[in-house]
Amino acid sequence: MAQSLKHRGPDGEGVWVDALAGVALGHQRLSINDTSSQGAQPMQSGNGRYVIAYNGEIYNFRELRQELERRGHPFRGHSDTEVIAEGFASWGIEETVRRLLGMFAIAVWDKQARSLTLIRDRMGVKPLYWSYQSGLFLFGSELKALRRFDGFRPYINPAAVGDMVAYSYIAAPHSIYHGVNQLMPGTMLRLTQDGRVHSETYWDLGKIVRTARAGTVPAETEASEALAVLLKDAVARRMVADVPLGAFLSGGVDSALVVALMQAQSTRRVRTFTIGFAEDRLNEAPFARQVADILGTDHTEHLFTAQDALRIVPQLADIYDEPFGDSSQLPVYLLSAMTRRHVRVALSGDGGDELFAGYGRYLWYDRISRGLRLLPPLLRRSVAGLLLRTPVARLDKCAARLPARFRLRQPGEKLHQLAAAMGAQDRGGLYQILMQQGEAPDRFLRHPPPPRIGHALPVSDASFIPHMQFDDMQAYLPGDILTKLDRASMAAGLEAREPLLDHRLVEFSWSLPMHLKMRDGGGKWILRQLLGRYLPPALIDRPKAGFAVPLQEWLRGPLRDWGAALLAPEALGRDEFFDAPAVWAAWERLQKDSSASPQLLWNVLMFQAWKQRWHG
Repeated sequence: MAQSLKHRGPDGEGVWVDALAGVALGHQRLSINDTSSQGAQPMQSGNGRYVIAYNGEIYNFRELRQELERRGHPFRGHSDTEVIAEGFASWGIEETVRRLLGMFAIAVWDKQARSLTLIRDRMGVKPLYWSYQSGLFLFGSELKALRRFDGFRPYINPAAVGDMVAYSYIAAPHSIYHGVNQLMPGTMLRLTQDGRVHSETYWDLGKIVRTARAGTVPAETEASEALAVLLKDAVARRMVADVPLGAFLSGGVDSALVVALMQAQSTRRVRTFTIGFAEDRLNEAPFARQVADILGTDHTEHLFTAQDALRIVPQLADIYDEPFGDSSQLPVYLLSAMTRRHVRVALSGDGGDELFAGYGRYLWYDRISRGLRLLPPLLRRSVAGLLLRTPVARLDKCAARLPARFRLRQPGEKLHQLAAAMGAQDRGGLYQILMQQGEAPDRFLRHPPPPRIGHALPVSDASFIPHMQFDDMQAYLPGDILTKLDRASMAAGLEAREPLLDHRLVEFSWSLPMHLKMRDGGGKWILRQLLGRYLPPALIDRPKAGFAVPLQEWLRGPLRDWGAALLAPEALGRDEFFDAPAVWAAWERLQKDSSASPQLLWNVLMFQAWKQRWHG
């Protein structure tokens, strides 16, 4: 089981077994801090009571170590793993976890209480799966580990298939298999000697939001300075490593701010890495290069080509381990692999959009929400019916006559999606429909899944934006963004660190009023102000493309044969999950119509490629 995760820890391996207790822990090591044998895992606490195996990094381990040394705990090495083990011995498991600042998935066996505890970090940076199989309790960082158990009986969950096709990822606590669960972020799960499983939340975002909203609203200057201090500290802590370190640099606000703070606190040129595209509309490499030049980093870039895609696509089912459809998985993996050739650790800017309202869709969906609430129910139903009865192609032609500033990609599909959203009963339902990857994903499925339940903001707010931020932090961020980054970086043997997801920053962000996040029609206002201390306005105040890939062009070109083989009626005809004629009709339309959206088909392709790899 451990060796199946060798890509996550190529530098060493360890196994600890207590046959009488019926417990075994395995670990694959990526050596970052204390690369000596003193940092090897699984590791026992000094008093012999606790045995732990863990994946991640603790960024305040030095302060915790000093406190433990004052309490009389001797240390053999200088790893953060030993600090966790001694913390358990001194403060107990729950109190120690509340003190940890970092990213982690931890398994700890308590010899005295004869209990096993699994712990996942607050934001869900690190993954952790668990399941009962053939009378045994199994757990691991990826499904690969569970599959290696001889008694593992995987049964694909049709509801999870539908979830993935509609949203591009499978939201925790579910997985692609019946009976296999993802531990929720901020959660501890304890298995006691009588076989009972108890779960508790040690960090609740809902409580964080309520507490933040009940406090004093900081003034603009005060908020800006407090955020600058927090960001500087979060970045500095993530620069601690006994191995070479660098950063991803996309040219956007988040990664540029992280790199600026790194370079300001470094005595040498920071190594930065970027991926560009041959298509000008998607290529942000020139902006990243300008940022690197101004900040003075040692910069490396690579141009992503269709040949790179052809090489990586066959590996995706192995890299992501369960079906995953965010197409930026391709450049993120290539970026990770390129970066790993130079450094072992890379800082990223992930989390800024969710914390500081950076997504463009937040503004659009807020306007849609306000508009729908103004329409009387009868008029809303009439408009929705008219839009749904109008063919997508006709809506596309009508939209093409609009001025350029009002045009959208795939306007017909988006209008059909909006029509479906008009029937939503509440804001949560509205957001789930708007977040679906295309029009009516159910049309591809033989067994439509139950509607996904949103995460309701625990306080009232007239604006729809905080509701969307809260839902994204609970589902989209850990399920899509962090899954993509973790699997891609770990597949390359690279550790990715996210300073903007320091839980202290998350908590602080919810105390900020919306006008410090979104202003002048754009998000991340306060981050832009801080970045202005390092970069000129021209590099800050510009639209960002993100890591969008030319999916449509590739599926109509170099990936066409691969896609056709997986979606052909004879291939899907044997499948219990998809309506083969509907899928093939959409594929043929994509080949003929340059306006057709490819995302739903990509999600089906990702499932088919995964199923072919793991289930023949």
